[in-house]
Amino acid sequence: MSTILVVEDDPTLSETLAYNLRAEEHVPVLAADAPSAIRLARERPPDLVLLDLMLPGGSGLEVLKDLRSFSSAPVIILTARDDDLDRVLGLEIGADDYMTKPFSLRVLLARIKANLRRVELDRLGQGTQVLRHGPVNVDVGSRTVYVGSHTVTLQPKEFDLLVHLLRNPARVLTREQILHSVWGHEFVGERTVDVHVRRLRAKLEAAGASNPVRTVHGVGYALGSDRDSVEERVVEPVS
Repeated sequence: MSTILVVEDDPTLSETLAYNLRAEEHVPVLAADAPSAIRLARERPPDLVLLDLMLPGGSGLEVLKDLRSFSSAPVIILTARDDDLDRVLGLEIGADDYMTKPFSLRVLLARIKANLRRVELDRLGQGTQVLRHGPVNVDVGSRTVYVGSHTVTLQPKEFDLLVHLLRNPARVLTREQILHSVWGHEFVGERTVDVHVRRLRAKLEAAGASNPVRTVHGVGYALGSDRDSVEERVVEPVS
């Protein structure tokens, strides 16, 4: 049973979503404006957020930015604005998915299930998978990143991007390959990849990593050092 924060100012749609979420044995928490959304997210940390972009008291993008400062819960944007710029901005700030109104409830419920399953698999793996490349250490199960002794805070997609690069250490990955593997969306724009790589690189370098992600001009991106291989190990839980 998962707690799902529904941020939607249309009461009819909000109640429809709540009814269908209860039918799937989720617990909906409803917010009709931006301030309420942030307050409820802090009071009752959600497992997933459904977020409208057009809200009283602030935009959905502002809510998303605030939310990402204290929560890594998956966020699915629901909006009537079919604008590529909104889509790209939302995904760059930290949304996990984007659906344009009107949408199919069946498809929405399937995407909710997929996002929750991804989080659960990360959390409840058979053991803790650790990836190491030079000074960068990634605990996949707890979604934590260290450079040496320094903890690095990443947004969900920045973390997924780093793991994807670490799992393909000998390859130069094109933007299209990264979009397909990390986002899996019909369209978010290659600029999204560039922005996330730039932010990921800056955070790792600020913590002490040297050239953690390199740009291969005209092709895409790869791990930064040809000399350091990726070590992968699984730490079994203590029974």
